[in-house]
Amino acid sequence: KSMEQSIIGRHEIVHSHHVSLKEIAANVDTGAYTSAIHCSKIEKMENGQVGCVFLDPSHPAYTGELELFDIVKEVKVKSSNGFHEERIMIRTKMDVQGKEFDILLTLTNRKGMKFPVLLGRRFLRGKFLVDVSKSI
Repeated sequence: KSMEQSIIGRHEIVHSHHVSLKEIAANVDTGAYTSAIHCSKIEKMENGQVGCVFLDPSHPAYTGELELFDIVKEVKVKSSNGFHEERIMIRTKMDVQGKEFDILLTLTNRKGMKFPVLLGRRFLRGKFLVDVSKSI
C-alpha cells in the first residue's frame, strides 16, 4: 500500500477534536517507539477503562476535565532517563498538519519535559519523513 509521506519537523503543533487537546506542542522523536501524552491524573477504572486529565494547570490548554478511554493494553516503556515504567495505552485521533490520524498514546507524567506530547516512530512510520532542520 503506497501512501505519500509528508515532511514533519522535529516539533509540530497537534490537536484533537476527540479529546480536550487544542494547539499542543509535540516533540517528534524517532528514537522513541511509542507516542506519549502528559497527564496530571491517571486513574484506572474497574471496567477496563482509564480516566485521565491531560496536561496540568501550568499549561494554557489545561481544562481539568477527566476524560474516559478504553484501555488498549498496558506496556512497559523505557524512558529517556533509563527507567522502566508501566503505562496505560489508549487509542484516539490526533490532527497533525491538518490531517486526522489514529494514534496509540501511552499516558504518563511529562511535567518536567518541554513538550507535553511525544510522537514516536510507531505513529510516524509510513506517514511522515522527519526533517530535523524544521521546527515550529
